[in-house]
Amino acid sequence: MSHREFLLTLACQDQPGIVHAVSGFLVQQAGNILESQQFDDRLQGRFFMRVHYDVTGPDASVDEMREAFEPVAREFRMAWRLEDPATPTRTLIMVSKFGHCLNDLLFRWRVGALNIEVPAIVSNHADFAGLAETYGIPFHHVPVTPGTKAEAEARVLELAEEHRIDLVVLARYMQVLSDDMCKRLEGRAINIHHSFLPGFKGARPYHQAHERGVKLIGATAHYVTADLDEGPIIEQDVARADHSLRPDDLAALGRDVEAQVLARAVKWHSERRVQLNGNRTVVFR
Repeated sequence: MSHREFLLTLACQDQPGIVHAVSGFLVQQAGNILESQQFDDRLQGRFFMRVHYDVTGPDASVDEMREAFEPVAREFRMAWRLEDPATPTRTLIMVSKFGHCLNDLLFRWRVGALNIEVPAIVSNHADFAGLAETYGIPFHHVPVTPGTKAEAEARVLELAEEHRIDLVVLARYMQVLSDDMCKRLEGRAINIHHSFLPGFKGARPYHQAHERGVKLIGATAHYVTADLDEGPIIEQDVARADHSLRPDDLAALGRDVEAQVLARAVKWHSERRVQLNGNRTVVFR
C-alpha cells in the first residue's frame, strides 16, 4: 500500500483550539502523523507547529491539501506552508577564498545527507572553479570592487531568479551585503561566522584569539539581515582549546566547527524545522 507524505508548518497568535483544528484537518484527510512538534511562546503570545504526516494512496496532491487546509489557516490567521518534504531546497552557495564550508556542504549533498539541490556556486574569486566542476555544478565568478558592488549583487539576484533559488548560503563569503540585498533575501539567506568569547573582529581573528589565550572556539549560523552578523541565530557550537594550540591549530579547529554548524543550519532550514520568531528562531530539531 503506497503512501504520500506532506509537511505542514504554521505560526499564529496563540489561542485555544489550534491543535484541535489541525488534528481535525488530519482526520478529514485520513492523515497519519509521522512527526509532530509545537512550541507556545508565552512571552510573545505566538504558537508554532510542524507536522510531518502521510496519507494512504498516491493520488493526494499538495494543491488539494493546501485547499483543504485553507479554511483552518484563515480562521486562525496563520502564516503557513504545506509542502512535499521530498522536494529539495534549491540552494545557491556563495564563497570567497576559504572553501571548507563549501566543500563540506557539497560532500553532504552528494551523499544525500542534505535535501538540497545546488544549481550554482557564486564567488568573488576564481579559486574554487575546479571544485565546482568536480561536482558538475556551474561556477559563476562575480568579482566585487567598491565600484562594481551594485552590479555584482544584481548579478547574484539575477542568478537566484534564473535558477528559482529557495536558499542562499554564504559559505564564508567575505563580502558585506547591501541593505537592499539583505531585504531581498530576508528569511532565505544563511551566513556563518566565528564567534569567540571575547569576540574578535577584523583580520586574522584566530591569531587575535591565540594572543588572548582563548579556551573556546565557536561558530554561529544565522539568517542574514542588514545588521551585520546579528541576524536571527539558527545554530551555534563551540570546541575546547588550550595553551598547546598554535594560531594555525585554532584556525583548523574553527574551520571544523564552522562547517558543522553551517551544515546543521542548512539541513534544518531545508527540512522546514526553522521558523522566525521576531529576532529569534524556533528550531524543531
